[in-house]
Amino acid sequence: MPISETRPKIESVKEQRIRLFHNDFLERTTTVSPIAFVLTWASMLAFAVYAGWGAASFVESVGLALFGLFLWSLFEYAMHRFIFHMKLTSNLGRAFLFLSHGNHHTQPNDAKRNIMPPLVSVAICGTVWLVLYLVAGQIGSVIFIGFGIGYVIYDSVHYAVHQFPLRHGLLGRLKRHHIRHHYAREEGNFSITAIFWDRVFGTEVATKRR
Repeated sequence: MPISETRPKIESVKEQRIRLFHNDFLERTTTVSPIAFVLTWASMLAFAVYAGWGAASFVESVGLALFGLFLWSLFEYAMHRFIFHMKLTSNLGRAFLFLSHGNHHTQPNDAKRNIMPPLVSVAICGTVWLVLYLVAGQIGSVIFIGFGIGYVIYDSVHYAVHQFPLRHGLLGRLKRHHIRHHYAREEGNFSITAIFWDRVFGTEVATKRR
């Protein structure tokens, strides 16, 4: 047998990832490509703009969207700290944590799992949108535009810090902040984009920590 047939192709090695489900369909729902991410969220945000159109003046809409962005920054921190890193001891609880986030810490550079799959992201953000609409009516959709933009920035940055050698500027600083969460202390540096929240809440990992 030729040597080339006995060695795995480089491409197949790169594509290896932790399998989360035996079922192929369920397994596919745990991954997403950057193109699918862009198409999904371009549609989601376009629909939010349509739903909130005319609810407020342009200046008011900008202010409401900025408020939504602020809400996302807190949501991002709280979700990562209190849900993805909560302490569960039961077999079911540990399985949930590994499925939702633990697999990312085990294999942090899997490109198709550096972005939250749409099945999860749309469900979570859609629930937030519904709550905002129930509380504030049509204005809630305008607030959600900012919230959704915050999410898109979050996952875009998260993908970039794991996939690109960012060394300088703001993106370089965000990468160093998040990499310390992975390799210095997991119980810290919970923010991905609004990293000042870690300093506010006392969870910032020291820069020189090994």
